[in-house]
Amino acid sequence: MWIKRISIRQFRVHSDSLIPILLILSSSCFCFGLTEAWIRNHSESEFLSSIRYTPDWDSIDSRPLPTWYDSAKFGIFIHWGVFSVPSYDSEWFWWYWQGTSPKPDVVSFMAGNYPPDWTYADFASQFTAEMYDPNHWADLFKASGAKYVVLTSKHHEGFANWPTKYSFNWNSMAVGPKRDLVGELASAVRNRTDIKFGLYHSMFEWFNPLWKEDSSSKFATNYFVHGKTLPELYEIVNMYKPDIIWSDGDPAPSWYWNSTVFLAWLYNDSPVKDTVVVNDRWGNGCGCKHGGYYTCADRYNPGHLVNHKWENCLTIDKYSWGFRRNSNIEDFLSIEDLLSQLASTVSCGGNMLLNVGPTHDGRIIPVFEERLRQIGQWLAVNGEAIYSTVPWKIAQNDTLASNVWYTAKKNAESETGYDIYAIVLSWPEDNVLVLGAPLATSSTSVTMLGYGDQTLQLQKGVNGIRVKFPHLSIDKLPCKWAWVLKMVNLGN
Repeated sequence: MWIKRISIRQFRVHSDSLIPILLILSSSCFCFGLTEAWIRNHSESEFLSSIRYTPDWDSIDSRPLPTWYDSAKFGIFIHWGVFSVPSYDSEWFWWYWQGTSPKPDVVSFMAGNYPPDWTYADFASQFTAEMYDPNHWADLFKASGAKYVVLTSKHHEGFANWPTKYSFNWNSMAVGPKRDLVGELASAVRNRTDIKFGLYHSMFEWFNPLWKEDSSSKFATNYFVHGKTLPELYEIVNMYKPDIIWSDGDPAPSWYWNSTVFLAWLYNDSPVKDTVVVNDRWGNGCGCKHGGYYTCADRYNPGHLVNHKWENCLTIDKYSWGFRRNSNIEDFLSIEDLLSQLASTVSCGGNMLLNVGPTHDGRIIPVFEERLRQIGQWLAVNGEAIYSTVPWKIAQNDTLASNVWYTAKKNAESETGYDIYAIVLSWPEDNVLVLGAPLATSSTSVTMLGYGDQTLQLQKGVNGIRVKFPHLSIDKLPCKWAWVLKMVNLGN
């Protein structure tokens, strides 16, 4: 069967399934030979396999996002590398020490704590990972409620966390841990959980001579791309079959990186062609424009609905993606902060990717573990309002109560109706919550997730509703932070 390349970007935001999208396309003659019967009798992966993509952005951008990603909503990011040894300032430590504009405090830290002839490469032998237990990590991620995890395979320092053929003495099997850090976590996650496994990969390396030569020539040469970046990308895909490729560090045009060539192979012929998801960091000018889902910038959270799937990647440590020994307790986001980010992100159509930075010896420190487990506790009660939801068509943030965010999900008993969830970030004064967006009908009912099937007292107003929260002692609350109202049979 020959099928014309199709463009369905406008349908990619929040479909519960690809079937409605494909039926629209079939009836609109966007593709040839694809009947409604064929669509209904074939899986999403069979449909994705039936299309061939060409190495240009129009074609690459037309690929539908595999639906698992939009349903997942919450993932864990892991920044781990040689920078975890000095563990000072951030994962950009090497650049801040010896880059074009060194930071005085980093230079002073090195001068006061290491010999004058110390090099960054000397840190690698101290990247020991002797406490690294990938099974424990996998169990923790499962307890957090995360549906996908993204591990740093290589950051801008160039150190590979797998035994790559393209960096013979600067990888985790050759020096330091003497272990395949990527492979061990991939196996643990897949054997112990149903979490999707992804890999972060930096396209460039600060001090690689080939990169420096290419960039100094204004990319008239491409020694680094063909000798390092592309071979590594093909290698990690074929070795580990990641569900996500999280590309980063793209200070050069996409044509230099050959990004569309790689992505066409990834979507057409790779072992993960039907399930893999990618982000938008594939070269200068690609962010918020090309690729798969949009990240746009670190900590991107627009606060309004975006007409494209997007992700809010953020860190528990406000100032670093890697572990820092010089952090203070006030530097870490609270569980209330994190639930606010999760609610606003999912309400506006995004996913939240939350970062932790392990130590050089392979530990996830208690404050990170506590936050992850707290999110998991909350999702165990309120996950219905997060997983597989879509933005409510009426409002994301309530028009009166600024601390309330909405999500929606198809009603199990209706083909067209939706249940609406109000995520309330703080308990209302006097136990009465006034909402401006919902309109009640005579059949509207409101319950609180985790509080059984007990219907809450509801009063209709001219504009909105008033909901009476139950009088509960602290130990009887459904959860400790942020409460969710489920509203059925609203009038809007």
